[in-house]
Amino acid sequence: MHKAAKKEQNTFKTDIKQKSKITKYSKCKIAYEDTDFLHTDEARGIRLHLDYLKAEIEMRKQGVKHTIVVFGSTRIVPSEAALEKLRNIEKELEKEPHSPKLLEALKNAESMVRKSIYYDEARKFGRLVGINGNGSNSPDVTIMTGGGPGIMEAANRGAMDVGAKSIGLNIQLPFEQSPNPYITPELCFVFHYFAMRKLHFLNRSKAFVFFPGGFGTLDELFEVLTLIQTKKSDPMPVVLIDKVYWQKAINIDFLLEEAVISHADADIIIYANDAQDAWNAIAAWHANNATPLL
Repeated sequence: MHKAAKKEQNTFKTDIKQKSKITKYSKCKIAYEDTDFLHTDEARGIRLHLDYLKAEIEMRKQGVKHTIVVFGSTRIVPSEAALEKLRNIEKELEKEPHSPKLLEALKNAESMVRKSIYYDEARKFGRLVGINGNGSNSPDVTIMTGGGPGIMEAANRGAMDVGAKSIGLNIQLPFEQSPNPYITPELCFVFHYFAMRKLHFLNRSKAFVFFPGGFGTLDELFEVLTLIQTKKSDPMPVVLIDKVYWQKAINIDFLLEEAVISHADADIIIYANDAQDAWNAIAAWHANNATPLL
């Protein structure tokens, strides 16, 4: 082969290899298809925007006007499930009656049996909002939860019982948290950023209802109370189910005595005994404040 032709052939092969190398290189992509770029610190603003925008667009499309947000423990289960777990532990204790681990489990299981009433009430509340919020066609008010198990599941389930839409705002965590099966599929969202999830909890809210819960429930409660206290959020009813539980969990009287909150701050909280009581309190608050709920 002529030297010039051979040289040209080698150059062609080199060009092909170089082109192949370039097209495989992650930077040689359209920006929105470059996942390496989208996960950089510099692109965090874009990710935050997308985290907000996806849920916002779909909620508008589904006709979601206002929401009532329900929080509570993920550990609370229906009474049948709580009783079954208790019986299983009691059987194990017959074999090992002095096991510290089993005795602790027995105590916890008995507590969950007592608290299973909250699952039933959260489900009833979901039904009440679903019925009064005008069902599934064009709801004025839609149940919204954190999308997980326990109390959140119960509220979503209640809405489904009466054919109403409900929303679940799940969060991506190191351990798997699957959405509960009662969320309206088109209104089931998974967030990466807690901040965007919290924004959507508040964005359309007309009330918050808190059933007994732990750290996660307390986090959401204090967030809402602080935003209303500082007037970063419009006033709205914040209903706590079971006054006895919440007065043990949070000593409001002590905070008043210490003058670290005002009576106006304490008055943000409304106590309710059950689902119907909570719904009546929310409706009455909006009627008294001339902010129609429906």
